[in-house]
Amino acid sequence: SLDRGLLYGDGLFETLAVTDGEPVFWSRHMTRLQAGCERLGIPCVDADRLAEEARGLLQDMDRCVLKIIVTRGTGGRGYRTPPNPQPTRIIQRHPWPDYPVRNDEQGVSVRLCEQRLGSNPLLAGIKHLNRLEQVLARQEWTDPDIMEGLMADSNGNLIEGTMSNLFVVQDQVLTTPDLGRCGVAGVIRAVVMELAGELALQVAVRDLGMKALLEADEVFLTNSVIGIWPVVRLGEYTWQKGGTTQQLQQRLADLHREGKRRQQQG
Repeated sequence: SLDRGLLYGDGLFETLAVTDGEPVFWSRHMTRLQAGCERLGIPCVDADRLAEEARGLLQDMDRCVLKIIVTRGTGGRGYRTPPNPQPTRIIQRHPWPDYPVRNDEQGVSVRLCEQRLGSNPLLAGIKHLNRLEQVLARQEWTDPDIMEGLMADSNGNLIEGTMSNLFVVQDQVLTTPDLGRCGVAGVIRAVVMELAGELALQVAVRDLGMKALLEADEVFLTNSVIGIWPVVRLGEYTWQKGGTTQQLQQRLADLHREGKRRQQQG
């Protein structure tokens, strides 16, 4: 294959939860996908066409995971981009992961990965196809009781999990790492920050070191498939699933229900 997504990781992807046959937060994912395409100089994809193709793939499906990949398309050998790229669209349907229910209710154990995230502000935030740092980090453990690994940058600032965004709560302030140099700005990350504002919580985006993590009252992780997972253990350190995390879990569940209701009425 001469597709640049395979040859060079020249593209982007979105991972969406599908419930009752409908992709959750579709418009938010499309907005991020289009923004990523603009950042990389890939012609914007037709969101309506993607929606039609996704509906065809999701027929008779109740709950699953939808993955959308957009590459710059085919091109000759070498890094130079083709003058008139024709993007490739790949839409995949995957079974819903069998994560234990206790992950939501009782929380998860995590570890700190040795693999560091490199700094690249031009790529920071977008969900590009270059995920080797995450692949190497995920190779570091096989313990089934460890559900996620936290990743730091070269300066030791915590950035995210291998597949998730990170939040801490301390003195009623909700803090999430600054992703201006590396990391993925997740859709649920943005939703949670908006919900926090509705709950009158102060939200901070800043560098987050190990000290701030260990001193936090609550810690949790987010992504489009897991929603919100409370973190209750990192090695010898432990946290309780706190009231703020529970409130945000409940409000996120309410949003899902509201979205289903709108779809049914539409």
